[in-house]
Amino acid sequence: MSQWSQVQQLEIKFLEQVDQFYDDNFPMEIRHLLAQWIESQDWEAAANNEAMAMILLQNLIIQVDEQLDRVSQEKNLLLIHNLKRVRKLLQGKYHGNPMHIAVIISNCLREERRILAAASMPVQGPLEKSLQNSVVSERQRNVEHKVSAIKNSAQMTDQDVKYLEDLQEEFDFRYKTIQSLEQNDKNSTLIKQEMLALQAMLNTLDYKRKEVLGKIGRVIHEIDMLMSNMLTEELLDWKRRQQIACIGGPLHGGLDQLQNCFTLLAESLFQVRRQLEKLDELLTRLTYDGDPIPVQRPRLLEKVNFLLYNLFRNSFVVERQPCMPTHPQRPMVLKTLIQFTVKLRLLIKLPELNYQIRVKATIDKNVSTVSNRRFVLCGTHVKAMNMDESANGSLSVEFRHLQPKEMKTSAGSKGNEGPHMVTEELHSISFETQVCLYGLTINLETSSLPVVMISNVSQLPNAWASIIWYNLSTNDPQNLSFFNNPPAATLSQLLEVLSWQFSSYVGRGLNSEQLNMLAEKLTGQQVSYNDYQLSWAKFCKEHLPGKSFTFWVWLEAILDLIKKHILPLWIDGYVMGFVSKEKERILLKDKTPGTFLLRFSESNLGGITFTWVDQLENGDVTFHSVEPYNKGRLSALPFADILRDYKVIMADNVPENPLKYLYPDIPKDKAFGKHYSCQPNEVSKPSDGGVKGYVPSVFIPVSKILNDSTEPHSPSDLLPMSPSVYAVLREHLSPTAIESAVSGKLS
Repeated sequence: MSQWSQVQQLEIKFLEQVDQFYDDNFPMEIRHLLAQWIESQDWEAAANNEAMAMILLQNLIIQVDEQLDRVSQEKNLLLIHNLKRVRKLLQGKYHGNPMHIAVIISNCLREERRILAAASMPVQGPLEKSLQNSVVSERQRNVEHKVSAIKNSAQMTDQDVKYLEDLQEEFDFRYKTIQSLEQNDKNSTLIKQEMLALQAMLNTLDYKRKEVLGKIGRVIHEIDMLMSNMLTEELLDWKRRQQIACIGGPLHGGLDQLQNCFTLLAESLFQVRRQLEKLDELLTRLTYDGDPIPVQRPRLLEKVNFLLYNLFRNSFVVERQPCMPTHPQRPMVLKTLIQFTVKLRLLIKLPELNYQIRVKATIDKNVSTVSNRRFVLCGTHVKAMNMDESANGSLSVEFRHLQPKEMKTSAGSKGNEGPHMVTEELHSISFETQVCLYGLTINLETSSLPVVMISNVSQLPNAWASIIWYNLSTNDPQNLSFFNNPPAATLSQLLEVLSWQFSSYVGRGLNSEQLNMLAEKLTGQQVSYNDYQLSWAKFCKEHLPGKSFTFWVWLEAILDLIKKHILPLWIDGYVMGFVSKEKERILLKDKTPGTFLLRFSESNLGGITFTWVDQLENGDVTFHSVEPYNKGRLSALPFADILRDYKVIMADNVPENPLKYLYPDIPKDKAFGKHYSCQPNEVSKPSDGGVKGYVPSVFIPVSKILNDSTEPHSPSDLLPMSPSVYAVLREHLSPTAIESAVSGKLS
């Protein structure tokens, strides 16, 4: 079943979540019509490879054209209209930046997988629940409402300033007219009446000036309160959501909404600034005793400038954290001399700033790290922000060709690179720029989340563990000494993040039973998720009891195994995986003989095995577990084919496949049939040809089980057998002769 088919079967509350991240950037119609094709492409790789992204974009347009031809024949006017609109969107919006559509589709597919994983969980995890807090949603709506109200107030004040300007011009004209009269004329009754009228106008002018200054003050106060409270909280929440998304959590939306709020506030502040400039202009033409403008204007202008400085400083954010294109799902882990990408955005989107802001990237600037290792950035490290490269027109800049290079120490050698020392060292990528606008000069700085520098890809698993632990445990964006004394993590939150590793990396998260097994493995006991605190050492540094590896190394090897060798089986949910030997026997003991389940090895890194239940002649139940298959053996033979062709040679029987039903009662071929590389009846026979002079063969796995053993005897007995040879034996020898020959061979 395709991923999109699974999504369509979700409950309405989950479908509403899906609806939120499909918009005009990637319409849901295309996701629906091209579901299988979209899921078969590697969008994650294309998101960091421009050439590949361009090819996929062109192929996507071709797929849309084919659908357009089909619906045109059906005369479906609505769908024809929508597909033409989508085609125009794809050609116009993404032609100059094809990687952006790859990022969008990759994120949508990933978010679908996360929602599918969440739907399979009995309860929502604590971290995800906190990110979807209804109080947060209410605050978002309040911020947008208040920003809109502030914008309206600033525009209304514009009208008041214009009225004040017109009133002052009239006063100025009438006053100058009187001043131009002869002295005798000034004593007339009409002139005296005019002077009284002018005094009334001056009183009105004074009232209006105070009124306008009061309105401007209230607008400034509203902006100040909004920035100090709700908008700051919204920005911090977005940054926290970004942290969680980086370690596999829900996608962090809301940046476009924040950009809209920041931009409207900046426009309102500049509008107020122009109003104050207009008042200064009016002041130069007319002032009087008790005039409120010279008293209040300087203070208000100073406050406006202060708010603009703060607004701009907060608006400079890292939109996409540093990430190597070769490892798109392991952000913030950077390898020396390997390119990485990072994207920044200025949330104040003003046309005057397009191509006017040059951003410079540096590493470990003005920070004290716990490491003696020092780095420099090679490649293009200065670029201009613009509105043309982003599909949504945001004012942003993306560095695509930066490389970290380690500097040699004064002694001429590189720093200490012990396995844990290196992966627990945190570094910072910093960015600086300057904004010059309307007479203001504002220096801006921001930094990435802490990154881990590695010099060998073998360090990547532990480095990624450090990134997980940091972003799970703290909101602090720049605590580079975090691992001097890393805090413990709540087990419930850690298990939720571990499930995210599976949903984001291999397409299917973990259920409660699988998480229970991981909890017991981490703690050595059954514990309460909510109360238990797990140490960093227990997670990543201390070896598991009786093993030569840590919990994280064991789990990372399983992720790698799934990704490279059993991904379709895992996504279909047919790999129970995380179940102890004791638990598997409890599950299988009452099942039909031949029922089996698949679990990950607890003693072999990156190994998967299967256990089946059998019944002896006396009625006793027995269990058999095959030696775990690792990536080396799975590279030679697909796991689904192993399950199909697996044979056991018992002491007194001919080889036979003992695997009948996948737990609990799914016929084996029904579960795995679509994943077989070929059907059993397609296995080559000696007469089928092949290389001249040779009998074609297909490997099949075989185990030998002796009467006094419930386990496959030894690794040497797990060697593959050619079905062609077995076919020849069946054609020329009776079953009794084969049995006698095999028994003699094994004795």
